[in-house]
Amino acid sequence: MTQQINPDKLPKHIAIIMDGNGRWAKGKGAARLFGHRHAIQSVKDVTEACGELGVKYLTLYTFSTENWGRPKLEVDGLMNLLVSTLNDQLDSLMSRDVKLDFIGDIGCLPDKVHRKLLKGKEKTKNNKGLNLILALNYSGRWDINQAVKEIASDTREGKIDVEDINNDLISSYLSTKNIPDPELLIRTSGEMRISNFLLWEMAYTELYFTEVLWPDFGKDCLYNAINSYQQRERRFGKTSEQLNIS
Repeated sequence: MTQQINPDKLPKHIAIIMDGNGRWAKGKGAARLFGHRHAIQSVKDVTEACGELGVKYLTLYTFSTENWGRPKLEVDGLMNLLVSTLNDQLDSLMSRDVKLDFIGDIGCLPDKVHRKLLKGKEKTKNNKGLNLILALNYSGRWDINQAVKEIASDTREGKIDVEDINNDLISSYLSTKNIPDPELLIRTSGEMRISNFLLWEMAYTELYFTEVLWPDFGKDCLYNAINSYQQRERRFGKTSEQLNIS
């Protein structure tokens, strides 16, 4: 399958909305947390595949600001699962030269999760391979909201002029300021929406939707998404004729 992928046209940044864990578990007559646990293998497979291909950034929508509205048992289970997964996988990330980072309001996460994230980021900070970014307690509207507040504060204090506010400046106040915009977004489980994810950054992102539930999403599924991306013409508002002018 990888032989069909053009290494010169790889998306530099892939973002994924990992959806369908609960439905996967329900289909097997199990609780939702059963699906979340089995989803860890998909995270491992996709992370490994991205590293092998040479993708530079992989952002996983791990826990949104809206997910706090789920049943407390599920939320508590997700937080515990996140900690145990980081414990289990940190050495593997180091061996594969993966750099761990995160976006979102992580200060509002439970202390044990916050500490584990900071430890993982610190331990992997010098790695040079794939940048694995977890979006935790994140939403696109939250990020834009906090950016607007900071810009307003800095404007009031005279640090910036109103005339200086443009797309680049706004981007520099977002939690994704050091991350290139995603070129490919994948959403699993058949849902066709972006669910408050990277709203500013996805202005020209190619969208790929699949019926596959996340726990069943493996390397071949990722390769199919990348193949679809590579067959598209990205015009950024221009015409095909303009792009083909040599």
